[in-house]
Amino acid sequence: MSEKRVVVALAGNPNCGKTTLFNNLTGMRQHVGNWPGKTVAIERKDGKATYDGTTLEIVDLPGTYSLSSRSLEEEIAVEYLITEKPDVVVNIIDAAHLERNLYLTLQLIELGVPLIVALNLNRYADSEGVIIDTKKLSDMLGVPVVRIEAIDNTGKDQLIREILGGAGPSTHPPHYGDEVEKHLAELTEALPDYSRWDIIQSLIHGASEDMPAAAKSRIESTRKHLTEMFGTSTQEIFADQRYGYIAGILHDAVHYHKDSGGKNQSERIDRFVTNKWLGFPIFLLVMYGVFQIVFTIATPFMDLIETVFGDAAAFVSESLGSGMPDWAVSFICDGVIGGVGSVVVFLPNILLLFLLLAILEDSGYLARVAVIMDRIMHKIGLHGKSFIPMILGFGCSVPAVMAARTLETERERKLTVLMTPYMSCSARLPVFILLVGAFFAPQVQGLVMFSLYLLGILVALIVGLILQKTVMKGESSSFVIEMPPYRIPTVKGVVIHALEHGGLFLRKAGLIIFPAVLLIWLLATLPYGVEYGSSESVIGMIGSAIAPIFEPLGWGIPEAAVAVLMGLLAKETVVASFGTLFGVGEEMLGGTLASVFTPLSAYSLMVFVLLYMPCLAAMLTVKQETSWKFATGAAVLMCVVAWIVSCVVYQGGVLLGFG
Repeated sequence: MSEKRVVVALAGNPNCGKTTLFNNLTGMRQHVGNWPGKTVAIERKDGKATYDGTTLEIVDLPGTYSLSSRSLEEEIAVEYLITEKPDVVVNIIDAAHLERNLYLTLQLIELGVPLIVALNLNRYADSEGVIIDTKKLSDMLGVPVVRIEAIDNTGKDQLIREILGGAGPSTHPPHYGDEVEKHLAELTEALPDYSRWDIIQSLIHGASEDMPAAAKSRIESTRKHLTEMFGTSTQEIFADQRYGYIAGILHDAVHYHKDSGGKNQSERIDRFVTNKWLGFPIFLLVMYGVFQIVFTIATPFMDLIETVFGDAAAFVSESLGSGMPDWAVSFICDGVIGGVGSVVVFLPNILLLFLLLAILEDSGYLARVAVIMDRIMHKIGLHGKSFIPMILGFGCSVPAVMAARTLETERERKLTVLMTPYMSCSARLPVFILLVGAFFAPQVQGLVMFSLYLLGILVALIVGLILQKTVMKGESSSFVIEMPPYRIPTVKGVVIHALEHGGLFLRKAGLIIFPAVLLIWLLATLPYGVEYGSSESVIGMIGSAIAPIFEPLGWGIPEAAVAVLMGLLAKETVVASFGTLFGVGEEMLGGTLASVFTPLSAYSLMVFVLLYMPCLAAMLTVKQETSWKFATGAAVLMCVVAWIVSCVVYQGGVLLGFG
């Protein structure tokens, strides 16, 4: 007998707990990929779980506020629901923000999908004095409503029973007033090949091109009639009717404690966190604390990894030294163990940084950062929403550049794409940790690291201001962003977030950094017979040729020139290149660099690594979002800016006596 299989799609607004429920139901049995057929990658999560002999294949749809197909996330959700036809759609709703969340619910009902509503975050609704009659809500929506808490097992068994029991479309589709419903009924009868959803979408957006001429005519005449009768667009008519229907649901199914005082808890915190004068200093203090914690806690784990790789290199060298050629021993110890080990040693810092960023994101704080930055971003013709891709840039430039496509105008998108790569992505972190650890005292290491991240933001804003005043003039569009309530992040959620990025880091080490290290080792040993990494080697000649370019920056040595050149593949290879070129393991690399750099020249190098063009993958993403011409110009601009700022830092430091 074949195993029973149920396909479950999870749908909901951003910040409703949808992904938390996905993690709860699937555990670690997940597959992460991208939605097929899309030119821009948006993460897709699939997972499996078995309950009572039935396999649930669970798909986490992109978070969206509606199904209007105005954004890529909405387009993906609608396309999946219509073409894939999942057996059950679980609509996760934030119980504390029913009005906003129910808008998507009504559209899912219009779409006619088999639906279950999972009422999540009830603890926040309770704290705000919101009392929801789930039975009444279920009766009015015509679908099962289950109270859950996605962070634990509250309501989980009941939700699974509803899923296994087989859901169906709503038995009570929303009623949008006599006038609108009369025309919907007429069109449904006249156009039997089209569903209620198709007809509503045609009335809102206009008849599709593949409609027969008679159907198009009928749709357009009805649109014109409704527009004249209501005095507004059909899009606004249906939005008003939906919110009117939601208001009726809330009136009958939701009540409030008169003496509830919890409703303003987030507002009380925001009086300080988003304050005109305190907001930005608090943001700086939070980020400084993050970097100080990363250095303090991760250092012992780094030391342990250094010891392991160092002992491994010594053991291999002693074991193979007498029986293998020198070049083979060098290949294994200097190329493989030394190069890759010099990158892997920073895994604790990567994990800890993403753990802390996940806590800030899940707590609701990062949404406030966009509001804090709104006033500053308006100075360069953008708004706070443009700072969200820049925040993502602290993790990786690739999704950060893609996130700019959510902005309203082409000018805002392109300007944000140009500014985002100046944010210090996690790939630059190993370079900073290596040099900061080698040249600066422990009590100031967090401050030095913080200064680099702050410099990236500052340079991005200055570049944006210059571009806005010259070649990219324009005013910012209106700014609207959801302010989710403050929440305590779940341990499971932040750990999964950190492990995902740690896994990506290790895969990158294997797929990009390892081949790059081998290439550097090979070029450092050719032509055969020359001293490893000397000026007579291929890599030495390349480094010597381009090193003078960086002489005014304080680090015009061939090894540094080659390292930043290889950093175009992936920024982590800067560290791996140093380890390979100097022929030392990660435990000795800091001391070796201390003999050829000063604190000032090391800081200048970090500034250059921070600001010059990001990795090849990020630049290909810029091209994908814009054009080859724009991407090439962006690469040249970033390299020029990096050289100028690094030169100012070094030469200014020398003038001030720090050289």
